[in-house]
Amino acid sequence: MNLLAQQLVNGLFIGSVYGLFAVGYTLVFGVLDILNLAHAAVFTLGGLVALWLVQTAGMSIWLAFPLATLFAGLLGLLLNQVAFAPLRKRADSQFSGLISSIAMAIIFEAVAMGLFGARSVRFPQGTVSVHIWHIAGVTITSLQVGIVLVAALLMVVLTLFIQRTRIGKAIRAVAESERAAMLLGVNVNGIIASTFLISSALGGAAGILYGLYFDALAPDMGRSIELKGLAVIILGGMGSIPGAILGGLAFGLSEVLTVAITGTSNLRDAVAFTVLFAILLIRPSGLLGRGKMREA
Repeated sequence: MNLLAQQLVNGLFIGSVYGLFAVGYTLVFGVLDILNLAHAAVFTLGGLVALWLVQTAGMSIWLAFPLATLFAGLLGLLLNQVAFAPLRKRADSQFSGLISSIAMAIIFEAVAMGLFGARSVRFPQGTVSVHIWHIAGVTITSLQVGIVLVAALLMVVLTLFIQRTRIGKAIRAVAESERAAMLLGVNVNGIIASTFLISSALGGAAGILYGLYFDALAPDMGRSIELKGLAVIILGGMGSIPGAILGGLAFGLSEVLTVAITGTSNLRDAVAFTVLFAILLIRPSGLLGRGKMREA
């Protein structure tokens, strides 16, 4: 029983990182109907830049975190300007943008490998002070609690930003119809750029939390979470921010419960994706997905 409870707690922590990563994915998809497959590379660079700031520049993680998150957001602006904006007027802009984002992902990963090497690296010991609590047979660390709190705070801030600010309302308008938003005076190109900024910043933040949680970063670490992020937004509902959060938690819990029940991690991904398929057979639009896609 204690093992099951421990795995549930672990699933909550890793699921919050999955959810934060997937929110960045679904934000761009909700506005452009395009999957940004360079998101995982931005996730990687966010974590590695935070490591560099702590290890080489001598910053505390509390300062390195927002700076690396901002850097990831600026990468999103670059990504939009280079990989998506030039193709936006093409008839096949969705497919072209998808291929272009893959190319940018390869470039970003090559840059990361050139700057940081092909080996796994870790944050210096003592980067975060870790306290351990034992509650009813379940072990919880202050790092785990901090990761959940930071992820939850970023998700709440994003939700309030989208719902209550002028830019957030403009993002929702562009997501519904670019043409109608343009007729209403919305700067569509500026809003799309803002969406990439926010999306990539969230991806970078997720990369930092992921590196702290697993105490390991590598130039290719985004590959392991890329498919999971896609699975999460499909599970939660394409274009749904609350769905991405819920899907991330569900996916994380399904992984750790598989380990708890089977006693091995070999079947973890297989069972998680099987659950995904089963849910989509019952509800093709995902848990909180929209019933129909918006018109172009």
